[in-house]
Amino acid sequence: MNVQKTHKKDKLAFQKLIAVFGIVLFIGKIAAWKLTNSDAVFSDAMESIVNVISAFMGLYSLYLAAKPKDEEHPYGHGKVEFVTSGIEGALIAIAGIMIIYEGINSLITGKVLNKLDWGIWIIAATAVVNYILGYISIKKGENENSPVLISSGKHLQSDTMTTLGVVISLIIVYFTKIYWLDSVVALAFGLYIIYVGYKIVRKSLSGIMDEQDPDLLHQIIKILEDNRKVEWIDVHNMKIQQFGASLHIDAHITLPWYYSLREAHNEMEKMIILLAENIQRSIEFNFHMDDCKPISCPICQIANCPVREKDFVKRVTWTPENVTCMDKHSAE
Repeated sequence: MNVQKTHKKDKLAFQKLIAVFGIVLFIGKIAAWKLTNSDAVFSDAMESIVNVISAFMGLYSLYLAAKPKDEEHPYGHGKVEFVTSGIEGALIAIAGIMIIYEGINSLITGKVLNKLDWGIWIIAATAVVNYILGYISIKKGENENSPVLISSGKHLQSDTMTTLGVVISLIIVYFTKIYWLDSVVALAFGLYIIYVGYKIVRKSLSGIMDEQDPDLLHQIIKILEDNRKVEWIDVHNMKIQQFGASLHIDAHITLPWYYSLREAHNEMEKMIILLAENIQRSIEFNFHMDDCKPISCPICQIANCPVREKDFVKRVTWTPENVTCMDKHSAE
C-alpha cells in the first residue's frame, strides 16, 4: 500500500515538472515566433499551448486518480486518466487544424521572415529539452502503467520531431530565401499533429470502453498456462478492466466438485496469488468458483479422480479465445 502511494506521489511530482517546463518552453517559442514571423515556428508554439494545458489537466487527473475508493466510486478514480488523455489528444488535433489554417493563409497572402538565426537557436534548444522530458515521461509511464504520463511523453516527443523539422525548415529558408517553404512545412506538421492527436484519442477511448488489451491478456494467460495445476480444471469467462494503473480481473475457475469449501478456496487463492506476484500492477480480483460437471472429465488431468465418469481425452491449452469464453471448456 505504501509502495502504491509512493508511486502516485512520484507521478504527481513528475507531472508538475512537465507543467513547469511546458510554460518555459512555450514562452521561448512565442519569443521565437515574434522574432521570426514564421508559420513553422507558430505551429510549434501552438502545440506548446496544448502541452501546457494538457500538462495541468494531466496533473489534475493524476491527483484524482490517486484518491482512494469511496461510496460513489467503488472502483476508484483511475478512469479519469483515460478521459484526460482523450481530451489532450483532441486538443492536439485542434492545434493541427489551427496550424493548417495559418499556413494556407500565409501561402495566399505571403510573408517576410525576420531574424531566422535567432529563431533557429531558440527552437533547437526547446527540441532538446522536449525530447529528454518526453523520453523520461514515457519510461516512467510504462513503469507506472500511467496512460497520462505515456500520452504526455508521446506528445512531447512528437513535439520534438516537429520542432526539429521546424529547425531544418528555418535553416533551408535562411540560406535559400524561399519563404513559402516555411508555410508548406507548417502545413505538413499540422497534418502530422492531427494524426498524433487521433492516435491518442483512439487509445483513450479503448480504455474508457474497456476494450480488451491483447498484450495484457496474453501475459496473464501465459502466466496461468506456465504455472497451471491439475486441480485447475479450466478458467473461463475472464474479463479485464483497466482503471488507470490498476486492474480489475473477473474470471471463473472450475474445480473438483467434491472439494470442501476450504480446499476450493485455497486453490482459487493460489491462482490469485500467482497473478498478483507476476503482474507489477495493483489488481482487484473477483473470481467465481465453478464445480466440475461430467463434461469436464475428458479434459480433467487429475490422475486418480475418485468420481471420474468419463475417460481423460486431452489437455486443453489455455488461450485468449477459450479463457474469455463464457462456457466451461470441453474436449470437443
